[in-house]
Amino acid sequence: MIGFYLFLVLEKFLMILPRRVRRAFFIGLGKLAYMFSKRYKKVVRDNLKFVYGENVNEAFIERTTKYSFKLLLLNFLHTMESRYYSIDEIAKKVTFENEEVLKKAQEQKRPIIIITSHYGAWELGGSMISAKLEPLMIVYKHMKNKYFEKYLLSSRAKWRMKYVERHGATRAMIKQLRSGGAIAILIDTNVNKKEAVSVDFLNHPTSQIKTTAYLARKFNAALIPVLIHTDDDENYVIKFSQEIIPPKTDDEEQDILVSTQMQTKWLSDEILKEPQPWFWLHRRFKQDYPDIYV
Repeated sequence: MIGFYLFLVLEKFLMILPRRVRRAFFIGLGKLAYMFSKRYKKVVRDNLKFVYGENVNEAFIERTTKYSFKLLLLNFLHTMESRYYSIDEIAKKVTFENEEVLKKAQEQKRPIIIITSHYGAWELGGSMISAKLEPLMIVYKHMKNKYFEKYLLSSRAKWRMKYVERHGATRAMIKQLRSGGAIAILIDTNVNKKEAVSVDFLNHPTSQIKTTAYLARKFNAALIPVLIHTDDDENYVIKFSQEIIPPKTDDEEQDILVSTQMQTKWLSDEILKEPQPWFWLHRRFKQDYPDIYV
């Protein structure tokens, strides 16, 4: 508890500083994390070698690892600033691309499932979609520290978001979609095999969440892929891809498998096209390939 209040004092001090100074501070923290966190540097290396092979370029590993730490700290910076800046102030550095994909589903009055990833400024991306285009329900994982959990949830309060804790979230998501609302789900998290199907992800058979496929089929929801991109870590573009339209036959199990594979193919293609912004610090493959992290 004391540590949390000390953090709030630090936050207030940082928010007094000019933004360029505050941003430099967080980037500096990312550099320190890169220098001293052997454990997570190894996670990035393990992931890259698993995806690209043992002979992956060392310069690529170093560049990607440094950016992974920077990305993590910048995401936290966005969370902090969202508590102090207005939506319009933050929106000045964010644009949307292909948002007509979302508008089409809205005009059809269909429920919407935004599928996305820990890619780029993902905190900012979800918040801006919810604030500017479509209110979202977000699933979150319960944190051990109740003070920081309250801090994170309160920082997102202005974005028209609803929050539901991961355990027992299915009922809330069903209610949201049944009412014609929208949910957003990160589809690149590590999952329990009992709740997953095996599909190809980054060229490896991997257990993948099937909830999005199941809910889209059940409620005729629009499956819309979204990622946020940047060239300078200052200005951002939220890009909507075309709606994923899976088959709907009498074989529900096969349809869900195909739908899930279509989603992971989209994400795999995006990551392989521009790999650096993906969250390589995450042990994504530990359920299926625990030996790669030994």
